[in-house]
Amino acid sequence: TRDAGRIAGLDVLRIVNEPTAAALAYGLDQRPHGIVAVYDLGGGTFDCSILSIQDGVFRVLSTHGDTHLGGDDFDRALMSAVAADLGLDLSRRDPELLQHLRDAAEKVKIVLSTLDTADFVLHLPKRNLNYRRTFRRDEFEEMIRPWIDRSLESCRQALRDAEVDPTVIDDIVLVGGSTRIPYVRRRVAEFFGKTPHTELNPDEVVALGAAIQADIL
Repeated sequence: TRDAGRIAGLDVLRIVNEPTAAALAYGLDQRPHGIVAVYDLGGGTFDCSILSIQDGVFRVLSTHGDTHLGGDDFDRALMSAVAADLGLDLSRRDPELLQHLRDAAEKVKIVLSTLDTADFVLHLPKRNLNYRRTFRRDEFEEMIRPWIDRSLESCRQALRDAEVDPTVIDDIVLVGGSTRIPYVRRRVAEFFGKTPHTELNPDEVVALGAAIQADIL
């Protein structure tokens, strides 16, 4: 990582881990002390980290995650539903069709973060395919529930490893584009019993925290 930074022409002052950077972005280092949970759900991976803050110094108490859990799974759930409608076999190698399905699925997923319904549209004249299906937000939430359950099981394990109870968590920080999904935010809030921080762009929060740390140094 240091070499990559130098090759890019950067002055590498320090390596800061992602959960700490996310917490810095929210200014949580200003707390005299506290316990922070960082829930990081990206496109392909998930992890939950428990940090302690003491006089502005962060310590990672535990991290637990799943290297095969993320937004890609949510896209695949939508793709599978459409493939079932069309009688398509997703395991058959057809990169072009898979790409069209994936693009349409991602669009539906993104729209469902702000609206209650979204249309899955597949228009491929060369293949004589003209398909449209409306997905409801509650239907999508039911589809992704098993993965969100799995992510919360990882949170539970991270808490056990850190030997802390969810009730002692002072702040929850959401990281990663998949945390834009309202269902994810709702389930995380229910699990920890408090509203997570969502004010900053979850795709940029780690970079922002690293920049703040660099400015402090």
